[in-house]
Amino acid sequence: MKLCTFRIGDGPPRAGVWTERGIVDLAAVDASLPASVIEVLMLGEAGLERAQAAAARGPAVAREGVTLLAPVPRPSKIVCIGLNYRDHAAEVNLPLPEYVTVFAKWPNTLIGDGEPIVIPSESHRVDYEAELAFVIGRSARHVPEADAYKYIAGYTCFNDVSVRDYQNRTSQWTLGKVFDTHGPCGPVLVTRDEVPDPQALRIECSIDGERLQNSSTSQMVFGIPKLVAELSAVMTLEPGDLVATGTPAGVGTSRNPRRWIRPGERVRVSIERVGVLENPAVAASA
Repeated sequence: MKLCTFRIGDGPPRAGVWTERGIVDLAAVDASLPASVIEVLMLGEAGLERAQAAAARGPAVAREGVTLLAPVPRPSKIVCIGLNYRDHAAEVNLPLPEYVTVFAKWPNTLIGDGEPIVIPSESHRVDYEAELAFVIGRSARHVPEADAYKYIAGYTCFNDVSVRDYQNRTSQWTLGKVFDTHGPCGPVLVTRDEVPDPQALRIECSIDGERLQNSSTSQMVFGIPKLVAELSAVMTLEPGDLVATGTPAGVGTSRNPRRWIRPGERVRVSIERVGVLENPAVAASA
């Protein structure tokens, strides 16, 4: 099943399911279902089953008739993993990390498929990072690796857009990671059952058809079960929390010459079995 958050016109965000027929508004079909994806996830497996049943029988709206938002627009946490691909560590001439490197983005960064990435007036050094993200399905604390997948609702595409000069000003990366619109996500949340092996997926990023990243999630240093175990040892992961698992080789800052996202271009993240996320880049308004 492919969960999504959408709106029609200026209406409120709605929880939906992306089907071959179009997008089904869950609460409109089954009034007992909540209108947000986080609340659907909080209902557990029973909620997902009810959502699937509603999607099968409900009328659908054409994709062109809605605006897609990030699948989970306001998660309590956006946890990002740094230097988590072997090929990326090699291109930046750094040793493989001994421990999981963690930083955060905030919900102000999140946008959906088709929404614009704003190139800020403060810097033009705006980079792309294609990433597989997973979404937590139920409260997780002190989860052993062997049980990790039980706590994952599903997967989505993520672009960890990074303003490199701001990121590199200090040893703390936060300011370079949290500009508005710099967390494209989606277009959907693909439930766990549709992705049998998330550690064997082709992942790519291209700009205007120029392929810049081309790798596999098998290149991860720390796999998804390890990430769930390490993170849940420190914090309680809640339904809807988003964990971006790192980016492979090919980022713009490592190229010669460097390759930044420019206004007027379209940035495309593609992950096997998960989907295609595409966003235009625009200059900040005066």
